[in-house]
Amino acid sequence: MTAAHITVEHLTMAYGDFVIQRDLNFTIGRGEVFIVMGGSGCGKSTLLKHLIGLQQPAKGEVFYDKQNFWSADAEQRLQVMRRIGVLYQSGALFSSLTLAENIALPLGEFTALTKAEIADMVSYKLALVGLAGFEDYYPAEISGGMQKRAGLARAMALDPEILFFDEPSAGLDPVSARLLDDLIISLRDTLGTTIVAVTHELASIFAIGTDSVFLDSDSKTMLATGNPKQLLAESEDPRIIQFLTRGQGRGGR
Repeated sequence: MTAAHITVEHLTMAYGDFVIQRDLNFTIGRGEVFIVMGGSGCGKSTLLKHLIGLQQPAKGEVFYDKQNFWSADAEQRLQVMRRIGVLYQSGALFSSLTLAENIALPLGEFTALTKAEIADMVSYKLALVGLAGFEDYYPAEISGGMQKRAGLARAMALDPEILFFDEPSAGLDPVSARLLDDLIISLRDTLGTTIVAVTHELASIFAIGTDSVFLDSDSKTMLATGNPKQLLAESEDPRIIQFLTRGQGRGGR
């Protein structure tokens, strides 16, 4: 049994009186590639915000290891947040900075490394994502897939234990999306990083997912957790089958 890295208990997400999801209960194991999936508008990205400290739950708890994140004080929460990295859908790179300058930002802010040490670390992180030699390029000078990889290098700058991805394959062609999937698996295998990915892309879900939670917008709660391939093979819920086969049914895959 994989040790729990993040535990969500009885989580309800709401904007005022409008409930997005209620009573979510699941565990993200250390070293897993955990997929948050479900149809449009079910609250996938909202759940991500609750996990990374951007939005407080209406009810319920989020634990990192055994630490209750939302009942911790501000300094304790900051310590937890320094253990995580986030790759946003757009890559969120600063267009006026080179790739090296983008990745150096968190290193300069949160470490005591010298300029030379930061430069070495930047080169190492870019090499990890296949962008060795691109330090002096600006985001506009590289492709969308390369921008995603550069964003990933920045998310990894502080050697996070957990990486969060918001629709990592959005806007990428199939080849670039597959290369990003392969990179995610490689990082998990070589660095032992726990990966949490919000995505609706079936190819990515089945290629990288080792565990998942399925959110449903109609019932406003989770329908299942488990390995996506196992859910496809064993689930009796037509909503899950519909989503995981894009409406073709199990015989259509």
